[in-house]
Amino acid sequence: MRKSLYFILFLAGFLGFSQSEIYTIKNIEMNTEYPHFGFMLVNDSQILFTSYLLDNKGRLKRFQGNPVLSIFEGELSENGVIKNIKNIEIAPDEKIKYTTTAALSPDNKKLYLTTTASDDFNKDNFQIKVGELKEGIGWTHFETLPFCNPKYSYAHPTISKDGKTLYFTSNMRGGKETTKGGSDIFKVDILENNTFSEPKNLGSKVNSYGKEMFPFISSDNTLYFASNRPSGFGGFDIYKSKMTADGVFEKAEKLPEPINSKQDDFCLVIDRANKSGYFSSKRDGGKGDDDVYYFELN
Repeated sequence: MRKSLYFILFLAGFLGFSQSEIYTIKNIEMNTEYPHFGFMLVNDSQILFTSYLLDNKGRLKRFQGNPVLSIFEGELSENGVIKNIKNIEIAPDEKIKYTTTAALSPDNKKLYLTTTASDDFNKDNFQIKVGELKEGIGWTHFETLPFCNPKYSYAHPTISKDGKTLYFTSNMRGGKETTKGGSDIFKVDILENNTFSEPKNLGSKVNSYGKEMFPFISSDNTLYFASNRPSGFGGFDIYKSKMTADGVFEKAEKLPEPINSKQDDFCLVIDRANKSGYFSSKRDGGKGDDDVYYFELN
């Protein structure tokens, strides 16, 4: 799996909806030849996602020869339509060249970004930075989270609805909280004065000896994530794990078709009512490189 690109999907043979006992899904109109992934619901009317930045002629913007990934925001409309899409404003003096995923705090005052420590995308590990919104300037004052060790990568932030817990992926090593596979899902408590607890590995009921990526914590504290562990449908599949009343996650279970396919499926987010949402997939028949799919629970 390449460092900044991640994957698509489509429903075999149909241009509208595909049906199953549980889910209805469709490939939405905003898809192009370029990737769309890294979804994060701000609320039930707004979403963040990642795609390539284009110039005013529709061509890829590049930095050091690499296409520039950026964070976009859009408004959610009926039938899964994402409209009024625009690039989020990051203050120019921040000089953040690469971003892959983002999450907003529940009060919309802090933006957590996955980015690189410097401009050298090909050599750097990923880090998570947090910034604040300044009127007329954009998102600014970004700082790397204090637990991020430059020897390892930290990515794909998602925040609990009460704003007290940050979940993310990492390949950090050492101690009893070490990564077991290629990358695991961790959590930290968000404390006062921009401080955090030490990272805690979510353990073997969530993580595997494969790679876990793109976590999303829902309003009912169900953790959705992608994993390439054995016994999946193929590539990365989407799993979920419910949190018990005492804060422990249950054994993760694989979501059924048509959410999962023989190709890479990832980045699932679901609304507060747990009735509809979005995910990315690289399945056959899509429009481009990582398509967005909208789903509803029947």
